[in-house]
Amino acid sequence: MTHELTRTGPGLSRRGLLQLAGAGAVLLGSAGCGTPERAGAGGAAFVYGRGADAVSLDPMNQTDSESYAVIHQVFDSLLRYAPDGALLPALATAVPAPEDNGRQYTFELREDVRFHDGTPLDAEAVVFNFRRWRESDHPYHRGGGPQSSKFAYYANLFGGFDEESVISRVEAVGPHAVRFTLREPYGPFLPTLAGAQFGIASPTAIRQDVEGFWERPVGTGPFALASWEHGNKITLRRNESWWGTRQAGPGRRVDTVVLTSIPDSTARVAALVGGGLSAVNGIVPQDADALRETAGFTVAQHPQECFSYFAMNTRRAPFQNPLVRKAIAHAIDLPRIVEHFFGARAEVAGAPLYGISTFVDRSIRPHPYDPGLARRLLAEAGMPGGFRTSLWYMSTARPYMPDGKGVAQVVQANLAEVGIAAELVTYELATYVERTGKGMHDIAMFGGTTIGVDSYFPLNYWYAGASATPENSSNLSFFQNPQVDALLAEARVTTDPEEQRALYATVQRIVHDEVPVLPIAYVSPPIALRSGFAGFGTNIAMDDLDALTV
Repeated sequence: MTHELTRTGPGLSRRGLLQLAGAGAVLLGSAGCGTPERAGAGGAAFVYGRGADAVSLDPMNQTDSESYAVIHQVFDSLLRYAPDGALLPALATAVPAPEDNGRQYTFELREDVRFHDGTPLDAEAVVFNFRRWRESDHPYHRGGGPQSSKFAYYANLFGGFDEESVISRVEAVGPHAVRFTLREPYGPFLPTLAGAQFGIASPTAIRQDVEGFWERPVGTGPFALASWEHGNKITLRRNESWWGTRQAGPGRRVDTVVLTSIPDSTARVAALVGGGLSAVNGIVPQDADALRETAGFTVAQHPQECFSYFAMNTRRAPFQNPLVRKAIAHAIDLPRIVEHFFGARAEVAGAPLYGISTFVDRSIRPHPYDPGLARRLLAEAGMPGGFRTSLWYMSTARPYMPDGKGVAQVVQANLAEVGIAAELVTYELATYVERTGKGMHDIAMFGGTTIGVDSYFPLNYWYAGASATPENSSNLSFFQNPQVDALLAEARVTTDPEEQRALYATVQRIVHDEVPVLPIAYVSPPIALRSGFAGFGTNIAMDDLDALTV
């Protein structure tokens, strides 16, 4: 039996896009944005439409990509990623070499760098940030807002807080020099520090109001926060004294960046065509194709830096049984879903890892669509008549999931064909993240975006037993496998690339065979822009905004 692929709305033709132009200004008015041309004297504004607002702008207390996109503009880390994934210095003057057989690293910091509030960046500021994150009894080991992740990134990446942390000591060894001492060699140490969650914050601002820092962040980045109207828009102003130097093209530079939240994809496209937005993300493939054919617009395509998946909660019946999880994997028609909802530039995922990761194992093939096999597996599991469950989906477009409701409706129909009745459940993004982190779901749609090529972090973040915490869990399947944990622990202290490749491949194979998550797609998300903007890169973190001109 076949089924009809459905969407939350029809794909737009070129004629349809033009018809939306008149509605765009009205929709944009309700979103609270002005036109892209209005900014401060001599400068232009870049108004970016996205599906959801940020959750927290305290770098180590957020876990969502919408927060990450803003944090990337406001903060700098010690290191950063080049577009090809190579490590580059940021607040550090160079990428340091390991000392003491990989147990120490010394970072020389840039001089004459200041935070947005005028506080100088020095070694003590870096030490303050790392102690705040690492020490559970630190007076400022708190904050992050009402939906704080409670420093979950740090605990996940470095094994925990206090004595459990891989980092045993952080000390100033000069006015602009910081030394890290590790309990053991840690292969992913330098790539980890390039993440935006390790953005260095102003100690002055944190001491003044640690509980309010999540909505009034102060960093050293190319843009500073001007205002945040929660649920509506975030406005950033250019940091004139930023330390970085990037070559800007001809024309007026962008002095103001406005990130506005428009949950509906069609409304975002309408606002773009109507002239009120400079760019939008989270658009479905059909609308991206129509914009490519419409004068005055361009569509930038990312590499496969996004990965989407379904997590099956192995703490709940009947998902403790791998036969049930395998049945679901064979019941879902992923090729048709990916073709229809993600476009020709996406790929059905086999390995449970980002498509651009250095050690992704491309030999792992997706679970084939086979409803007959799914029924036989359910019968073998003692459930020939199927069962009832819930399927959670994301209500707003994400770079890795442009139409969560549409995908969920098709999956619901797929599961019904093999006797599984799935109730669809959704929440606004922040609540969705919070509740899935507590394991309140049966099957949940999720995913992620990366700007680097490191493999340890996502594998550990999604599949390690220690990542399955009672709250703020990043392991949304709550998968527990001692062999996976042992392999990741070994990979963590290994610096030989071929040894790492073998260890990570085995982890991916175990996850594929046990199916705690069902990979959906390696996604190359499109971003549509009004023509005229120069210097916009194709990185989801929008790390070239400081070089934009119009």
